Amino acid sequence: MAHKAGFEIIPLQCNITDALAVEKEVLAAQPNLVLHCAGISFVAHSDEKEFYNVHALGTTNLLNALVKLPHTPDKVILASSATVYGNCTISPVSELHELKPVDHYGMSKVAMEELATHFYDRLPVTIVRPFNYTGSGQKGRFLIPKLIKHFSNKAHIIELGNLDVEREFNDVQMICEAYLNLLKFGEPGEIYNVCSGKYHSLQDVLNILKEITGHSIEVRVNPAFVRKNEVHRMCGNPKKLIGILQKNGATLNPVPLRDTLANMLSEFSE
Repeated sequence: MAHKAGFEIIPLQCNITDALAVEKEVLAAQPNLVLHCAGISFVAHSDEKEFYNVHALGTTNLLNALVKLPHTPDKVILASSATVYGNCTISPVSELHELKPVDHYGMSKVAMEELATHFYDRLPVTIVRPFNYTGSGQKGRFLIPKLIKHFSNKAHIIELGNLDVEREFNDVQMICEAYLNLLKFGEPGEIYNVCSGKYHSLQDVLNILKEITGHSIEVRVNPAFVRKNEVHRMCGNPKKLIGILQKNGATLNPVPLRDTLANMLSEFSE
């Protein structure tokens, strides 16, 4: 997608927690646009310290390296997370909502955002807060790929954690398009929810998969999969994102959940 949009992609190969290695690669790449998505994507990651090492300190390493470039990049996009909002009584939630993360993943993203503000006077930093997304290539330990595997294999039983949750399950294609547009149109110093504002219950997902495949699965709750302080509903307000896109002649293109699930099922069967 990025190649089709005319971007030349230069991925960093080093460990982001290694400041010297990050600086060496950044100075060699001489980027004019930066999209920082490196991080620990699995919220239930066992090493809590790593969240801060990677998200907060690792991002600081990157920003320190970018400051040393002979030419300041045109745009630096930092991917935070919707988990910074925690449990909200208001839904959908806007960028102005108070930050109340409930776990170390979310807290480390808040720390990242706060540290990034110290670079606003030197770098054109824009922060994005993506809400839940899925799609082709997502690893099997995540919820939707796990469901896809079980339905594809015609499993009789599946063990899940919290069933009483509601999430946006956006397609990764929409997220990527939004990031690419924000690399062109995002305003420095601003924060954008990257979301559709449409949420689904876990039961909705199960019902759609049953409809597509014609297969039913018995769902059992495994206490080991139940996370403390689980966020009940995570739904964002995309008004600010849609506004900046429309201002520049672009659009937000949500993909219907059924289409995303059907594509994932098709690819799993191949």
